[in-house]
Amino acid sequence: MKNIVLIGFMGTGKSSTGRALATKLGYAFVDVDQKIEEEQGMSIHQMFADKGEEFFRACEREMVQRLSDRRNTVIATGGGTVKNPENMKVLRESGFVVCLSADVDTVLERTRRKGVRPLLDGANEEERRRKIETLMEERKDLYRHADYRVDTSDMSPLQVVEDIARHIRARRI
Repeated sequence: MKNIVLIGFMGTGKSSTGRALATKLGYAFVDVDQKIEEEQGMSIHQMFADKGEEFFRACEREMVQRLSDRRNTVIATGGGTVKNPENMKVLRESGFVVCLSADVDTVLERTRRKGVRPLLDGANEEERRRKIETLMEERKDLYRHADYRVDTSDMSPLQVVEDIARHIRARRI
């Protein structure tokens, strides 16, 4: 069986949905960002601060490559993973790509906690909103290449899981 790859903007529910979807399907689950943090021995926030985004993106590319060799795995990517065309090529070849999306207000609420979103940290509410809008606009074309899309704005992770599972069964993936 192919992998199920979850892409989408930060705060759309990739990690929480991914864990629950893996359980439902009997798949393994890997969160790319969490795996990188474990291997590097520091948070992504710390990597950005100490080593820069370029270092993190190199770790991310290497992790995506390694995970693409797996099967029967739900892979939750980081929000910016789609920025690298090679990442998307590898992920599409190894799995069924599902894009989780949400409206700006939902993402703003879900990412409110400081210290866990390097691209949003240090910004006041208005700046965070503008940054989210800008990043969403920059990435919207990248997310369009998914095999399936789910707007999670008004859905619980369980509802998102049920939606994806129904689609997978219908398409016999």
